[in-house]
Amino acid sequence: MSNKIAFGGGCHWCTEAVFQALKGVQKVEQGFIASTKDNTSFSEAVIVHFDPEIITLDLLIQIHLYTHKSTSNHSMRTKYRSAIYYFSEAQKEDATLLLANLQSEFEATIITKTLPFKDFKPSEAQFKNYYKNNPNKPFCQTYINPKLKLLQAKFSKHLTDNLQRKSIS
Repeated sequence: MSNKIAFGGGCHWCTEAVFQALKGVQKVEQGFIASTKDNTSFSEAVIVHFDPEIITLDLLIQIHLYTHKSTSNHSMRTKYRSAIYYFSEAQKEDATLLLANLQSEFEATIITKTLPFKDFKPSEAQFKNYYKNNPNKPFCQTYINPKLKLLQAKFSKHLTDNLQRKSIS
């Protein structure tokens, strides 16, 4: 059984690497997502296909909030919209409730929006699987490795075996 949900927050290279490291995630599509109303511009994001028998939507959302600046309304939010893009009303309700419940774990207000998924444009082939193909590049060392270290520290039992054993510098 497979479900999908989409996330935007920071760079889609980072977001892709985070979700590719999780058990139960079957595929991560990296690209740009548009929503509706005030959010029709395309913003960097990923679509995560997952098996809810192995990893829950709630856990995916929690991981998303911890692995990007979900409380920072910085100047690049048009390019890096902090969002959970839902594909059904049930996902919308679950995400909205979970955001409210998780707020107490964060000092600042969570700015992540729950938005309807409208459209997707995939990244160019050379940018897909960026971390897997370029783990030693400075960008990966500086921005992606700290997120993967956080996963190892906070969500280790949900990581794929190869990331559980990997030493990230």
